[in-house]
Amino acid sequence: MGTLNLPRKVSVLGSTGSVGVSTLDLLDKAGVEVEVVALAAGRNAERLAEQALRWRPKLAVIEDERALPQLRERLAGSGIATAAGPGAVVEAAQADAQWVMSAIVGFAGLAPTLAAARSGAVVALANKESLICGGPALLRTAKLAGGAVIPVDSEHSAIFQVFDPANAQNVARLILTASGGPFRGWTREQMAQATREQALAHPNWNMGAKISVDSATMMNKGLEVIEAAYLFAMPPERIDVLIHPQSIVHSLVEYRDGSTLAQLGPPDMRAPIACAFAWPDRLPWPAERLDLARIGQLTFEEPDLGRFPALRIAKDALAAGGAAPAVMNAADEVAVAAFLDRRIGFLDIARIVEETLDRCGDHGFSGGGDPLEVARAADATARRVAEEVVSGLMASA
Repeated sequence: MGTLNLPRKVSVLGSTGSVGVSTLDLLDKAGVEVEVVALAAGRNAERLAEQALRWRPKLAVIEDERALPQLRERLAGSGIATAAGPGAVVEAAQADAQWVMSAIVGFAGLAPTLAAARSGAVVALANKESLICGGPALLRTAKLAGGAVIPVDSEHSAIFQVFDPANAQNVARLILTASGGPFRGWTREQMAQATREQALAHPNWNMGAKISVDSATMMNKGLEVIEAAYLFAMPPERIDVLIHPQSIVHSLVEYRDGSTLAQLGPPDMRAPIACAFAWPDRLPWPAERLDLARIGQLTFEEPDLGRFPALRIAKDALAAGGAAPAVMNAADEVAVAAFLDRRIGFLDIARIVEETLDRCGDHGFSGGGDPLEVARAADATARRVAEEVVSGLMASA
């Protein structure tokens, strides 16, 4: 790898999900010499065992304790330590790694991400909820520990690559791009009949079920607006969203002098992962090259907030501040799970999130000032309220 100053000790949290798999695939294809310290997964013991046997970490952790016997059986005689449960995932996050991929989906990723930040590692952040619920506390924790948080979402990675912190006062606005998801051209009437399978059929990206549904509702873009506000210390009125179906321009930064800088590339999660891994260097790997002549044209359009109210709801939660983003995130997780279980309709997702925010209002979530405990209290309350809203919708259906 020449003179590149790359991290040598690596942990991957959420290793069996799409981002985790892409991370390990990138390291493999780039031929990077690394010591994988820990791998952590949710419930896919079979894939975790395969990864562990390939990368030989010191520790392999499965969050679902019911899957531990299967993991231990598959790793018997390997010398790889195994553990299970949320506490074990946090332990994996605290392992002696220089670089930690945080790719556990959902609120469950917050505690491990904070633990990784406290360790002083560089945290490659693919877990939206850590910023949504932990907000500035996560960034402050990483800075105080001597580490850093580098975004892995393609949109935030794009901004990260063209955003000059020393020149932040000259930034006019951030522009996040969105594919528009599978229902970009659908009417509200058509979306009311949308099925689980249709919502999961993303046109450009291969993602997990939760993220795919969030893309279909555009809640993912609302979450990303909140993330961008925290990551780049930007007020919400200076963050815009553009629909860009080709997913080639990953985001843009507009400066006060009229210059707009953009980062472009084929839709491949391994590219922002490579950026986060090697930054400020660049990692050579056999990436697909961007052929603009073959693509021919790039198109853009304003998002329709009438058809996709989740984007408005997220901006309202950001403006409300406090625990509102954490409440919104929890309600969304409950609503998406109910939709995937076929208990509610597609349009009910945004309705449940908004009603949960309304019901929670200015609820004082206790936690003694500890950001993790405050987030947990808000999350628990919001989940209970959201489940009540789901049950009410089902009863009236």
